[in-house]
Amino acid sequence: MASKPKSAEMVPGPGFRVRMSFERPAKEIIDQYGQFETPDISDMLNRMYTMSSEIHNLVNHSPLVGPACTVKVFPGDNLMVHKALDAAKPGDVVVVDTSGSQRNAVLGDLVTNKARHRGIAGFIVDGLVRDLPGLKEVGLPVFARGVTPFGPLHRGAGELNYPISCGGIVVKAGDIIVADRNGVVVVHKDFACDVIVRLKAHRESMAKYVEDVKRGIFSNDWVDAQLNIDNCIIDN
Repeated sequence: MASKPKSAEMVPGPGFRVRMSFERPAKEIIDQYGQFETPDISDMLNRMYTMSSEIHNLVNHSPLVGPACTVKVFPGDNLMVHKALDAAKPGDVVVVDTSGSQRNAVLGDLVTNKARHRGIAGFIVDGLVRDLPGLKEVGLPVFARGVTPFGPLHRGAGELNYPISCGGIVVKAGDIIVADRNGVVVVHKDFACDVIVRLKAHRESMAKYVEDVKRGIFSNDWVDAQLNIDNCIIDN
C-alpha cells in the first residue's frame, strides 16, 4: 500500500538550503569601518542602507563590525541559527531574518555561549531573543527588536548564507555590518572599498566645520538660501 504524501514535507532547494562558505571582504577593509560611527556611514550611503531603529543592542553598548553570515528561519524555528555556528568564522556577524515573526525568540544564552567559543562577533536579529540575563553574562553584542520567554522549535525550514531581508535592508553573505548605539548599517561588499574612500574624505572636509560649531562659530545663511530657492513664505 502506497504511503500517504506529506504536504508539510521538507523539500531540498529554495527555502531549505545551506551554503557553508562565502567570500568575505579583506580584513583591512572591515577594520577600517570600525573607525566610523553608523550616522557617518549612513550619510555616505545616501541614508539608504540603515536598518529599522527598532533593532538595537539589548546586551551592552559594545559596537559591532564584521562580515555578515546570513540566516533565514521559518517563523518560530531556529534550526538554521544553530547551523550558522558551524558556517561562521571568527569575526563574523550572524544576521537573522525571522520572516517577520514577532512571537518566538530565535536565540538565547546557549546559542551565544556557543558563538563566543567559535569567535563569532555578535548577532543582528530582526525579531526576538530570550534569556536576557544570560545574554548579558556572555557579553556578545546582540541587536534585536525585543525579548520574550517564548522559545523556538528546531525543525526547519530555512536558509543559510543566501540573501535575506533584515530591518528593511537586503543583506547578502559577506556584506559588512556596522552597529553601534545609533543603530545598524549595511555596506554591501561590492562597494565597501569606495565607501571607505568617501568616509575618509568626508571626515577630513568636516573636521574644521565640526570644531567651529562646537565653539559656536557658524552661520545659518544656508537655511534661508534653501527656503528662498523653494519660494517659502516667511512672515516676520
